[in-house]
Amino acid sequence: MRKGERTRVMILEKAAGLLNRQGYLSTPISEIMQETGLEKGGIYNHFTSKEELAIQAFHHSVNTMRQHFAKAYQNKTSSVDRLFAVMDVFRELGDNPPLPGGCPLMNAAIESDDAHPVLSSEVRQAMAQLYNMMKKTVLQGIQEKELSDKADADAVATVLISTLEGALMMTKLYKDSIYMERAIDHLKTYIESLRVPV
Repeated sequence: MRKGERTRVMILEKAAGLLNRQGYLSTPISEIMQETGLEKGGIYNHFTSKEELAIQAFHHSVNTMRQHFAKAYQNKTSSVDRLFAVMDVFRELGDNPPLPGGCPLMNAAIESDDAHPVLSSEVRQAMAQLYNMMKKTVLQGIQEKELSDKADADAVATVLISTLEGALMMTKLYKDSIYMERAIDHLKTYIESLRVPV
């Protein structure tokens, strides 16, 4: 890797944690400069604007989360175990997040809302990937006769993501993991109710 590429990666890694914690578009460039140890020109040699850096930092954070989901799925042979593994990743986001600030989807979605359509579009795409991963897992469970064929994969994916993201927000807000634990207990009971009896 060339020096310029190494510098770009370093900027992304340091900026991703800072922006996920403080805001992708609301964090001043001066704080990014302080975090990276670079002058404004040094940053803009690698990114055309602060918005481009913010979007790329968001992608970096989402890719980090994607790796955590992939690792959680490893060696899981059943769909139910894979869904439970997703819950464990969210538990980790509440207790010991792999990224400063926790879930980049929730953080960026709240920040972008209607004010930043480019970032909002990126969040929707990333959320669609998570949603489709969950939906695909449920459909595989139905196909493998592990989950009831009456299970609605779209509904299950919606309930799982909404409940986990909401529990994560409460866990962060109150600095208490009890909200995530309650949500996971409820979701496990919900998933078990969809399981085909052996």
